[in-house]
Amino acid sequence: MDALTSLLQGLASALTPTHLMFVFVGVLLGTIVGVLPGLGPITAIALLIPLSFNLDPTAGLILLCGVYYGAMYGGSITSILIRTPGEVASAVTALEGYEMARRGHAGPALATAAVGSFIGGTLAVIGLVFLSPVLVDVSTSIGAAEYAVLLVGALALTTSLMTGSRVKALISVLVGMCIGIIGLDPQDSVQRWTFGQIELSDGIDIALLAMALFAIPEAMRNLSIGDRSAPSALTVQRAWMNKHDLRLSAAPYARGTVVGFIAGVMPGLGPTLGSFASYSLERRVAKGERRRWFGKGAIEGVAGPETANNAGVGGAMVPMLALAIPGSATTALLLFVFQMYGLQPGPQLFQNDGPLVWTIIASMLVGNAMLLVLNLPMVRVFVKLLRVPPPLLYGGVVAFVMLGAYALTFSLFSMLLLVAIGLIGFYLQENGFPLTPAILAAVLLPLLELNLRRALLIADGDWGTFIDRPLSLTFLVLIALGVVVPMLLQLRRRFARPD
Repeated sequence: MDALTSLLQGLASALTPTHLMFVFVGVLLGTIVGVLPGLGPITAIALLIPLSFNLDPTAGLILLCGVYYGAMYGGSITSILIRTPGEVASAVTALEGYEMARRGHAGPALATAAVGSFIGGTLAVIGLVFLSPVLVDVSTSIGAAEYAVLLVGALALTTSLMTGSRVKALISVLVGMCIGIIGLDPQDSVQRWTFGQIELSDGIDIALLAMALFAIPEAMRNLSIGDRSAPSALTVQRAWMNKHDLRLSAAPYARGTVVGFIAGVMPGLGPTLGSFASYSLERRVAKGERRRWFGKGAIEGVAGPETANNAGVGGAMVPMLALAIPGSATTALLLFVFQMYGLQPGPQLFQNDGPLVWTIIASMLVGNAMLLVLNLPMVRVFVKLLRVPPPLLYGGVVAFVMLGAYALTFSLFSMLLLVAIGLIGFYLQENGFPLTPAILAAVLLPLLELNLRRALLIADGDWGTFIDRPLSLTFLVLIALGVVVPMLLQLRRRFARPD
């Protein structure tokens, strides 16, 4: 009850006119930033930090947190409409959302994303309030060995994200791993696959990779067709979900909230991996006719990931506020902002600065509701993008993507790298190679390397540590079952077919 009382007091503070204005400005800026390719919440927060110097801590943190979860929804808009992820966590939304738009269901896809973002964000804040003590204990019991095993499992199961050839999916994973290894060795600072280019020393930015593998190939494919009129396939049939859509989305909303929140709580994972994990889960639980819809515009593939990435925002705040351990790159920047204001996240934060913290938490509830109110009426406006003739639409996409790539490093090299990777992506896509496993592998590999080295360093090089630790061993068994059981079932079906 103490938590509920504190939340109600924080809500009273968040609903004051001044704080409501900062919530509105934050979510509006976040939505705009999320739409623009290559920027994302971390870039927007970094640019707004100087502006927040002149604000009091409560207003400044409300503004920056609003940008954070506003950008998580904004990235879904262009992912769905033109297959151009505004930020990395929305990359997986493009898989089914864009296919829905191609079939004339852009309205339901955008509405599903908006509702899922609201549900995931709201339930995550409630989880932040009531479950943070328990979840902090759980997250701290998972060490480097467990993280390494989980990441190996994610790589092993990545090929299940796509239909079609498992061999091509595996090749896509290897391409992503090759991209993920580029840069300086995190331990010895030795250059790896940089080809003498100092610009590659920090590796390839995942946002740039997502734009290159999603936006550029799609723009090239559409521009090469030569049709100057808006395709009839992109005609908008309706702007809202019907009962069938709501029924199909209900369970993914619930599963996405849980998956996203847990991924957010675990430091280093965050909303991006939560959205990928949610999509993988929805593919696995789909049955019969619904399983065949994946890759062709399954609404479950939008509802789950969009709920998960917004739930991941609330989850990532748990270790940041309670342990001063960032759950994602964006919360790492928010941790700096807290410290800039003279606040020290950690076990004493709620005791020393309780009113401020509860006001910020309550503002997240208000902001999620405000996002829903702002964006649902805009669905019909957003889908009008689909009526723009392809040369103008995708020419604009290329221009925005090039601008986003330049904004990442403010160098011509990023733009050239975007084009080079985009051409590779176009070749892979045209030859039936799925591109999503490449992005996921590029995200996972650095995390895997870091946690694998850390686990072996703690164990003095003993690989047996992955079996000696009960939780790590449990994860290994579950991963083995997840890989072997589907293979056995496939063999059983093959031998059961009559000759």
